[in-house]
Amino acid sequence: MSFVKKSLVLIGTPVAILFVITTIIAASFVAGASKQQTEAFMKTHTKKCVLELENVLQAPMKMTEAIAWVFHDGYYKSDSFTNDIFVSVSQAYPDLSGFYGCRTDKTMFKTAKVSLPENYDPASRDWYKGAVEKKGEMYYSDVYVDAFTDELVVTFSKAVYKGSRLDGVVAFDYPLTDLLQLLGDLKTSETDQSFILSAEGNFFMHESLSPDENILTIDDGKYEEIGKKLLSSDGELVYGKIDGKKYEFIVSRMPTTGWLYVLGKELREVNRSSNIITVLLIVLFCILFVVILVITGIIIKRMRAKAEKASVDLMEETQSLAVAAKENAATSQDQSAAVKEIVATMEDNNELSETISVKIKDVSKIAGKTSSDVRDGVTYLEENVRQLHEIAAANQHTIDGIKNLGEKIDNIWDIVTLINSVADQAKIIAFNAELEASSAGESGKNFHIVASEIRRLADGIIDGTKEIKDRINEIQHSSDSLILASESGTEKINEGCESAKSLEERFESIKNASEITAASASDITTIIQQQAMASEQMLITLRQIASGVENFTSATENVSKASETLKTISQNLNA
Repeated sequence: MSFVKKSLVLIGTPVAILFVITTIIAASFVAGASKQQTEAFMKTHTKKCVLELENVLQAPMKMTEAIAWVFHDGYYKSDSFTNDIFVSVSQAYPDLSGFYGCRTDKTMFKTAKVSLPENYDPASRDWYKGAVEKKGEMYYSDVYVDAFTDELVVTFSKAVYKGSRLDGVVAFDYPLTDLLQLLGDLKTSETDQSFILSAEGNFFMHESLSPDENILTIDDGKYEEIGKKLLSSDGELVYGKIDGKKYEFIVSRMPTTGWLYVLGKELREVNRSSNIITVLLIVLFCILFVVILVITGIIIKRMRAKAEKASVDLMEETQSLAVAAKENAATSQDQSAAVKEIVATMEDNNELSETISVKIKDVSKIAGKTSSDVRDGVTYLEENVRQLHEIAAANQHTIDGIKNLGEKIDNIWDIVTLINSVADQAKIIAFNAELEASSAGESGKNFHIVASEIRRLADGIIDGTKEIKDRINEIQHSSDSLILASESGTEKINEGCESAKSLEERFESIKNASEITAASASDITTIIQQQAMASEQMLITLRQIASGVENFTSATENVSKASETLKTISQNLNA
């Protein structure tokens, strides 16, 4: 296969795929736009139809309301005069049977064109009962076939009141021949569907179906599914089949009567224009594709001639480039090896810095812990010294109390001496009293007994004071021993305070030294971390340089390979 054919295949294949995708997208867009245009036309068409139907029905409805307003105070007393009014108003529609009405006593008012069967009971008719149920509002009957004219008609009726009492009903039969013609004129194709349904689904106006046929029940429910969609829709698109053909329907509800106007178009007709445009686009794109290929072939032939001349020059320059690339590759490989050795050394240095940083951090933590422990020890020593001082003060207070107790014991000793002296005096006095009582004979007997008792009491006091003296001597001896022991304890406490003060000073010195050590360890940690960060940054930079050298080496090798490839291409171009 020649170079030109290869080029056309290589260029034509993606261009063909692009054209196919573009054709599909354009066809889809055109089809969608065409379909939207058709749907917009159908919506506009149905709205127009509803307006025209409403306009056709407005005139007889307004006339019926006007007659009801004339009798808004009830029918006139004269039946003949009332009947003349109906005849006069009916002249507005000379081709129709005209307006008619009745009282609640079944008296009828009508034109000569209205013929009634015998025993006609207006109160049993739908037009009468519907108007009564509406209570002054307009009533629209279902479409039905008039028994006298065999035409499709709809009756408008309205109740007449006399005060608040029902006095009768006014009615008008309107033939739907013009409306059927209007529905036929709205069709743009023979296959179009154009008809009116009641709210219950009866075919009020259809070219072939009668009003007593319902879309939900006709042909054993054949159209029940599409009928339910049409009855529940109001302005939306509905899709379904009629007689085996796919249709697109749009439904528009008539505000006055509540009827539904339905317009349906066969999907084949809806998609016809979009299909034609799609075929035209495909043909156009095929022609354009062939033209592009022809022009591309011409351009490639011209480029081929220029490429043959340029390939010779390219091969020579490529040879020189390949030699230079090989030399650069060898040089870059040497540089890459050197940079890798530097990177390895820096990585070892970085690991060592990280290890030192970790150890210094541990030392800093220990120094901080030691400083904290020494600080706590100084606090404990201060508390111990304070407690020793308190103990010394309490011991001194005890000694003072004991000395004070000794002084009080001395006072007690004086009192005991005084008591003993008084006892001796009492004893002498008792002895003298006994002598005097002995000389007094029988009369001094009682006095002798008293004197004996006093002497005996004095002896007891003397013995008690003697025992008190012994006890006081023992207390004084114990007090002296306690004072000596307390003074010895006080001296020991004072010595402990002096030792604690000395120890506190040494701990204070240790605390200051540990704080300085902790601060120095923290500073060293910061410096080591900064050094580690700097080493890491240098390592990153060296790695980038190494990566750049490797990339340069790879690029040089690629250039060398590309030079060889260009050389091969040049040789192929010359072939």
